Amino acid sequence: MARTDPLWARLLLIFGAVLLVLSGGTLVAAHTLIGRVTDSLTPGSLLEGAADAQDGESGNDIDGAVNLLLVGIDARPEGSSETGVLSDTIIILHIPETHDQAYLISIPRDWLVEIPAYPKANFAGGSYKINSAFSYGHQIQGSETEKRASGMTLLSTTINKATGIRFNGAAIIDFGGFASVIHALGGVDMCVDEEAESAHLGVDAAGKLVQGWYSEDYGIQLPPGITPLVHKKGCRKMNATEALDYARIRKSLSDGDYGRQRHQQQLIKAIVKQATTRGVLTDLGKLDNLLKAAGEAFVLDTGGIPPADFLFTLKGVAANDLTLIKTNAGNVNTVLVDGIAYEDLDDKSLRMLAAAKSGTLGTFLIENPQFIARSN
Repeated sequence: MARTDPLWARLLLIFGAVLLVLSGGTLVAAHTLIGRVTDSLTPGSLLEGAADAQDGESGNDIDGAVNLLLVGIDARPEGSSETGVLSDTIIILHIPETHDQAYLISIPRDWLVEIPAYPKANFAGGSYKINSAFSYGHQIQGSETEKRASGMTLLSTTINKATGIRFNGAAIIDFGGFASVIHALGGVDMCVDEEAESAHLGVDAAGKLVQGWYSEDYGIQLPPGITPLVHKKGCRKMNATEALDYARIRKSLSDGDYGRQRHQQQLIKAIVKQATTRGVLTDLGKLDNLLKAAGEAFVLDTGGIPPADFLFTLKGVAANDLTLIKTNAGNVNTVLVDGIAYEDLDDKSLRMLAAAKSGTLGTFLIENPQFIARSN
C-alpha cells in the first residue's frame, strides 16, 4: 500500500519552530525542534534538468527570489474504480528576494500545454492537460518513491518549458495525509464563501456524516436515505473530514476548478495559521502529536540546502500571511480541441507567471489586484 506524504505538515512545524524564536523562545529550543523534524526527512531528488535552479547560472542559492513546486496528489487505492496517482493540485510557492512574503499560485490542472518527451517512461510527448505530466512521468519501473520523483521531474520540466520558471525545491503533498494533522490540531477555521454540495460525503437524519463515492457519470453515490452534505456559507471550525471534503469540491461551485483551487489554498493557509499559534508552539505535547501525525517518511528536495538552513533563511515568511493567487483572474477560459475541453491561460496570466520568474510578482499584483484570491 502506498504511504501518504504529508510534507507540508512537516514544513509547517519547522516554520513553527522559527516563529518560536521570534516569539521569545530560545534558539536552542528551536534548533532542537527543527532537528527532531528534519532528522526524519528522507532527502531525495525531485527535480532534474532545466527546471532545477541548481542546474545553471542560478546555482545552489537562496539569496534571491525562491520558487518551490508543490504538487497535491490523489493516490487511489488498489481495487478502486480509478487507479494510479493523479496530480489534482499544482501550486507554485513564490517568495520574493526580500524573503518577507509568500504567494501561492495555483496552476489549472486542465491547462493545455506541450509535455516534452520522456524516454525514461517511454513517453513520446505531445499536447495534453498539464496534470497528465505527473501521471506520464510516474509510469516507470521502480519503487513508489522513484515513480513519484519521476512524475515530479516531468511535471517540473513541463512547467519550465511553458513558463521559464526554475525551482529551488519541490514537495509532494497528499491532501488525504492532512487528515491526521488537522485532527491533531483540533480542526481548522474555514470560511465557506459559497454554498457547496459535497461529491463524497452524505449526512443521515441524525446529522451523522456518511462516506460516499463519486462517479463521473452519475455523481455522488450514497446509501438509501442519505443525502449529500451541503456546506453552508459562513465561518466555522471544521474537523478533518469536513475540511478535506470542502477542499475537494468542484462540480457544485459557480467557478468550478478555480473555486476548488481557492479552497485548497485556503486550507493550506488555515493549517499554517493553526499550526503556528502560540497554543501549539508552546505546547510540546501538541508538537509531539503533530510530529507523529505527520507520518514517518517522504521525499523532500530543497536543492541541496539543509532544510534547517533553508527554513531559517526564510523565517520572515512564516510571520506573514500567505497571498493566494489565481490564474485568469479566476475566470474560466475554456478552449475545445478535437471535442476535448481544456483551460487556456490568457496573456495577463502568462505575464503573471513571467513576473514570478523574474521576481517582480509583487509589482504585477499591485497593477493587477484582480489576480489575488479571497483568503477566507
